[in-house]
Amino acid sequence: MPPDSSGSIDDDDDDVGGGARGDQNQGDCNDAGRRADDDSDAAAGSSSSSPAPAALARQSLARQLLGVPHAALISVTFGLFLASFPMGAFVVFASGIGGDINYDLPLTHLSLFEGTGLHLAPAPASVGDAFAILWLGYLVAFATACMGPARGFMGAMSDVMAGRRTAHRFDNYMLGIITWFSILVLASIVITSAQGYAGIETVPPESENDLVEFFYVTLAPIVEETGFRLVLVGIPVFLMYSGRFSLRYVARCLWRPDAVGVDDHRRALAVIVAVGLLFGFAHIALGEPWSEGKFAQAAAGGIILGWVYVRYGFVASVLVHWATNYFIFSHAHFISQTHLVTLEEAFSHSMMLSVEVILAVCGILSVAAIVTSSKTAGPLRRDRPA
Repeated sequence: MPPDSSGSIDDDDDDVGGGARGDQNQGDCNDAGRRADDDSDAAAGSSSSSPAPAALARQSLARQLLGVPHAALISVTFGLFLASFPMGAFVVFASGIGGDINYDLPLTHLSLFEGTGLHLAPAPASVGDAFAILWLGYLVAFATACMGPARGFMGAMSDVMAGRRTAHRFDNYMLGIITWFSILVLASIVITSAQGYAGIETVPPESENDLVEFFYVTLAPIVEETGFRLVLVGIPVFLMYSGRFSLRYVARCLWRPDAVGVDDHRRALAVIVAVGLLFGFAHIALGEPWSEGKFAQAAAGGIILGWVYVRYGFVASVLVHWATNYFIFSHAHFISQTHLVTLEEAFSHSMMLSVEVILAVCGILSVAAIVTSSKTAGPLRRDRPA
């Protein structure tokens, strides 16, 4: 969620997995409160600290003009998210993506276990079993994100469509996830294009097998968000802002860092940027690294993921990362397997280019919506979920 000018953060237990949602009557009160906020903006024109009524009217008109196309693209992205679940299942369990191996490959046969005593040992679980567990976990997290913390996805979308200034508060996790994912894609396109003009190439590491690679990119969001966000961002933010300690409180604050009461984001941003740069470096230096051109793209993505983690919590950052990995590759592999082309050719397919354009335009409108909302006079009070 974009920062409000008051910097106040709720201390509620409103994580994605079990956040308070309030009953319908409270939801109606919140809706009325949001509309009252909009009406109060116009009345605030007479205040010495507020813009003139004409300026407020222009800002309101700009938000309304952005609202309908922005809501449409968010809805399309949401549909593409949903479609990726059956696509990914088809790719793993019903296609020939693995060539001479399939989803029955024992987990211990993966290069992930090389150098350990488990490598090539008999395993009770296969790649397909592990993928199914990850797939179900993401599906549950996805469904939960649609329902809270304060409003359902469709209710929050009504604010976007109407161009209300309250829309940028993101009272719904899924709205925030799609918004920041589209901004991440836009940043990635800009960086990649700029580096391409400068002759800096972004070359991925060689894949041992397409099935194994798809499993790794599905697993990566949980592993990398645990290491880079939960540990490297969450613990420093907790130590900087917390005034008390208990195991339950620590766990709560690591799950949702804003529960610690982050009233000044400058120190948190310093941590987010530092870890984002480390995230970018890890992509070109560790494991099977990318070429140097990946650094800027991964660092920008790491900074955005860190911001999402601090403002929304761990599950939200995992789902944004899931979108950059599983969502993108499930569509690409589906095209590859159904059109019998290589994965590289699939990424150049007209369908993938159309998805890229949709996400880029959605990212532009998301940035514009946040900017126009932030220019509204007066501090934005963040609603507490019922």
